[in-house]
Amino acid sequence: MCPAMTNPPDDTTLTDAGLAAHGTGRVLIIACGALAREILDLRDANGWTHLDLTCLPAIYHNTPDRIVPALQDSVTRHRDRYDAIYVAYADCGTGGLLEAACRDLGVAMIAGPHCYSFFEGNDSFAARDEITAFYLTDFLVRQFDAFVWKPLGLDRHPQLRDMYFGHYDRLVYQAQTDDPALTALAETCAAKLGLRFERRFTGYGDLATHLRDWART
Repeated sequence: MCPAMTNPPDDTTLTDAGLAAHGTGRVLIIACGALAREILDLRDANGWTHLDLTCLPAIYHNTPDRIVPALQDSVTRHRDRYDAIYVAYADCGTGGLLEAACRDLGVAMIAGPHCYSFFEGNDSFAARDEITAFYLTDFLVRQFDAFVWKPLGLDRHPQLRDMYFGHYDRLVYQAQTDDPALTALAETCAAKLGLRFERRFTGYGDLATHLRDWART
């Protein structure tokens, strides 16, 4: 049986190194490190002890060309140990290459363009058609500096903020959990970007639906 984690994975580790597979379950989920806590919470809450998790570094979202080769390597390395493998990624900036790779590898992935969409529900997200909203999830609120502030050079050149974010009118915090401290931190992120703040509780959205289906394997 795959034991519940008593302590959540460290965000910095998930960003830079990902998460190695552990446990003795018969189904493996290969996920983005930004989804690790949510997947583990769903697994443990539902008693899906036959699910194991391994994560690619979340920072690959800043260089999406690295996602497909890393996924192919992970599937190849783990295939013989598991009865089934599933991929907890949406397209995530790969321009359809991730979907093609999953099809070639014979593994299923999450439908949708990115996690912002499937957290809200792909149909609901598409209906909003929000082209002027900048999104953060629980993980990205916690890792705002690593994914937004520093990669864009705003820690060194704050005058670039309006160049990058001038066409946005709000920051939407898609909350997976009810955490007042995270909400306060998300408001701070919005203020740093000069954007109006909106909190939208999504929970786990389509991620929960996919995991429930995969857990039936």
